[in-house]
Order: sequence, then structure tokens, then C-alpha cells
Amino acid sequence: FNRCHILNCFFISAHLRKYSCLSAVVHIHHITSHYFINYKIQQNKMKLSLALAITSFAVAEGSASTRWNNLRRRLSWDKVAGYLPGSQVTDHCAIDLDQKVIEEQLNLKTPESFENARKIYNHGGYSKSYASITLDTGLEGAIEKGDQILGKSADGTEVSGKAYTDYPKGSETIKVQYSTTDLQASYVECQVGALLETNTKGCFIDQGELTIGGKPYTYLYDVAKENKNGRTISGFSEQAKDKMHTGCTGCPYTDFMYYYNYYGTDDYAHQWVEAAFDGGRTSFSNGNADFSKYGFDGKVEVIKKGTAYMNVFMYVIRELEDALDDCQRGCINCNDDPVHAWDEGVCFYTGSIEGVDGLTDDGKLLHQLADKRCNNFKTCGAEGSDLDGTAKLNYDLMSLFSVGNFQLQTGNCPAARETTKHIINKMYVPLVQGTLRYAYKVDKLNGPEKEQAEGAVFAAAVLPRVHAASPSAAETI
Repeated sequence: FNRCHILNCFFISAHLRKYSCLSAVVHIHHITSHYFINYKIQQNKMKLSLALAITSFAVAEGSASTRWNNLRRRLSWDKVAGYLPGSQVTDHCAIDLDQKVIEEQLNLKTPESFENARKIYNHGGYSKSYASITLDTGLEGAIEKGDQILGKSADGTEVSGKAYTDYPKGSETIKVQYSTTDLQASYVECQVGALLETNTKGCFIDQGELTIGGKPYTYLYDVAKENKNGRTISGFSEQAKDKMHTGCTGCPYTDFMYYYNYYGTDDYAHQWVEAAFDGGRTSFSNGNADFSKYGFDGKVEVIKKGTAYMNVFMYVIRELEDALDDCQRGCINCNDDPVHAWDEGVCFYTGSIEGVDGLTDDGKLLHQLADKRCNNFKTCGAEGSDLDGTAKLNYDLMSLFSVGNFQLQTGNCPAARETTKHIINKMYVPLVQGTLRYAYKVDKLNGPEKEQAEGAVFAAAVLPRVHAASPSAAETI
């Protein structure tokens, strides 16, 4: 396949399905913007992506002009590691900044730094920032989640926010979530939470006046203590029961249940991390760990890899499943919510540090893990045969993410579900690679505590999936 052939195929599909050529070109731009870095990258994956994309055309409904308007709108967001989102997700991508400072504190290897890392893990600092503000007088009328609230920063600059949730008339204490921008580098200017180094440039001044529903309200709050975060890495696991097991439209989610059935608890990832911080034991049905056997070297590994490859890993899957739950088949104008959930899942896979092209080597989440492991298993490059560069897995996944985005946008829910299955299956590969790598290091190279701990956490991250396929294989691991 080359670009000319692809254009021809899409123009044929456009003619048969009454699409405009312009709409087809815009779709080409969206789906293939990540692909056409060079011709070589495309050779090994365009057949799958093209087949999935053309399937999307088959069920999409609505006029060509409507499609053009929707697709054009989706070209306005900055890319995330090569993926073009259909919504603003800069605040979600920033969750990797929590992971970054957690790792920085863990690497200091002192009781104080470990406690700092634990606070950031539980309370956050960079994602979904909000102010908890006490008004001098109660609200004169009820306000709804998302209603705009305006105030001033310490230097007099206007600060925009929105109601964190619904508040009835008379409420005196409210949460105001800070508005975010489309620019990742300056997505929000109030970053406090549990951070040691804070940014209060865009926080509300400690006392002043808020405009709510066109009415002024005076208030008082503590900038250092009452600017908090509604999205945390610990929360990804603590909320698992409601969001993956019992409280969602598609619950229980298949992959989550592998882990629930193996560990016997919904918040297994959180329990793993907290037990490691305590230096204690887990109390799972299977796969228990005794962290009292580790010093700082081992605990650093089981915590930082646990947060990224257990907490975050499953929440990526949750967001993709949530997008499918919200998808309305054949509806061209009613799938903004699932596209946004899908975009969130991509952000939690990549993070913000990966930038627009995903070519950095200092990322903190699953995208970077795939790039690291491909160096060990010679699965880098477009053909999966190189020792360095971007993992073939990431080329494949970012392509599939783009296809899934379009399928959701056009209401092709069945095709989006198939794409999701492909994505989730591939996401396990780096966890398997990590387990193999450190099993070898420990067994054949007499690896020290650090490498023993790395093997343990990689195994913990993948064992439930293995157990679902073969309990005896899981027992061997």
C-alpha cells in the first residue's frame, strides 16, 4: 500500500457511501497523520488499519457536510504521541507528572521522601486541580456541575473555573475546578495538591470575590491547603469497584475481572502499593507479597512500577471500555462523550511527557515501557526487528487508537469494540516482556534485590491474565 492506493480506496468508498471526497481526505489526514512519517512505517500495518477504517464507513450515517464539520473540528487538537484526539485532554495527560514526582521522591530513598511520594500518590498535584472555597454567604440559587465561576489570582489576573459538582441553594463550601487550556505546556496554572514544589500563579487569591451565576460572593480559603486534585493515581484503583465491576453500563469489564478473580479484591493495585509503602504483606486470594523482605532498593521498584503498570494500566482499559459503553450506533452527532473517554484512555497510556510525537526517552507510563522493552527483545521499529527506536507495539497501538476514535465518532460501535480487543491484547505484551526479562536476570545472572523486585511487580501485573488462560502456567511463574 502507498498513499496513492489508499486515497483511491477511500475515494471509491466515498462514492459508494455518498461521502464527499473532501470528507475522505480529512479522514485520511486524521487516520494516517501518525502513519506517514515515512513509507517504511506503513508497510506492516496499513492492511489492518485500512480494513478497520473502511468498515467504519459502512455504518456511518448523516450528510457529507455534517461529517466534514465533525472531522474538521477534530483536527484542531494537538497530537498525543502521534495520536490526534477529538477533545481536550491536556489535564488527563498530565497524570504522568504525578508519576514523575513520585519516582523522584522514591529515588531519594529516605523515610521522609517515601512519605512525600505516598502523599502525591494518594492526593495528586497535577491533574484535575480544584479549590475548596468557603463563601461568606450561601449560594442564592442552585448551580450545576460545569457552571462557570470567575475570580482573580494574587496578581489580579482573571481566573476561570467551573463548579466541580451540583450545589443546592444555600451551599457555603464549594469546589471550583480550574479551567484548562489546549496547550499541554500551560494547561493549568494552579498545581498544588501534595506537591513539594507548587505553582500558584493561576490559583484564586486567598480572599476576594467570586462571580457565580452573575452574582458576586466574597470568600476566604487557604491557597496552600485547599487547592487539591480530583484525579490521582491511587484513585484509579480505589474507584475500581464502581467504575469497572458494579457501577458501569458494561460492568463487569472482562479484563478487570481477570484481576478481581485472581486477587479477590477490587482495589488490588492500591493494596499492592500501600503494602509496599508500609513494608508489610498483602492479603490477596492469590499472588501475595511480603515487602518486609525488601529495603529501599526493592521498595522503589515495586511501588513505582506498581503505580504505572497496575494502577494506570487497568484504568486505560477502563476508559476504552467506558467509551464503548457510551457509544451510540449509527449516530454521527451524539458520540462526543465516548470519543472523549477514548482520548482519556490514550492520554493515560502515553502521558504528557511523550509530547506530540512520542519520541522522548523519559516518559513515565505504558508508552515508554513498550519502547524500553523493545530494546531488550529486538521488537523496535516499524517491522519489529530493530534494537532501538519506537516499539512496533506503539506503532500498532497508536494506529489502532486513531481507527477507534473514528469508529466511535461515526457511531460504528461494533467495529470499535473489535478494535478495543486488539488494543487490550497488545497492551499485555510489555508486561510479559518485563516478566521474562527479570526472570532471566534473577535466575541466570543472580540479580540483586532491585531486579528481584522488578520481576515480582511485572509478574504481579500480568499473572491474573495468565491465570485466566492457564492456572498451571500462572503457578509456574
